[in-house]
Amino acid sequence: MATMAGRYWCSYSSPSAPPPQRQRGPPLQPRHTGGRGRGLRRPSLRAAASPAGEPVKAATDAEFFQPADSRPIMLFDGVCNLCNGGVRFVRERDPGRSIRYIPLQSDSGRKLLRRSGRSPDDISSVVLVEKDRSYIKSEAVLRIMEYLNLPFPQLAAFLKIAPLFVRDFAYDNVANNRYVVFGRSETESCEIL
Repeated sequence: MATMAGRYWCSYSSPSAPPPQRQRGPPLQPRHTGGRGRGLRRPSLRAAASPAGEPVKAATDAEFFQPADSRPIMLFDGVCNLCNGGVRFVRERDPGRSIRYIPLQSDSGRKLLRRSGRSPDDISSVVLVEKDRSYIKSEAVLRIMEYLNLPFPQLAAFLKIAPLFVRDFAYDNVANNRYVVFGRSETESCEIL
């Protein structure tokens, strides 16, 4: 990552490379969550191929979660203007920096997607990766809201009243149209403030 005037830029593909294709990952495997929403079981160590043809291995806890830094990681689409705006929004409302940010298209993002039971090429959803659990779609958004300043934790609790299928339906409609409505980054790189 290169630093430019207090901003971090991460580049993960050449400007001439085609944008990553949206693919469905392996089916999610339910995990007992104690009645607190949908969790994802960690994937098998079956490696998926990266665009370069190399297998993408699942991330290990030691790689991303050390005792000194066990903050959750938000995985986001680095070329999506809506997603980059969402990262800026979250960072402005998270003065304690309780969340880390990694683009889905980066090597680290691909490893964390494997760890979360998703295809390394799946950029269809924001993912929040905690040490013991991962959240996707509307659950990831609500869980991220719980880390922010007031009134967002209370708003998240209120929104959880809506059934999961309704929340995910709304999320999917926005996610499927995000490039049409909000556009893509011209530079094929993501900005993290």
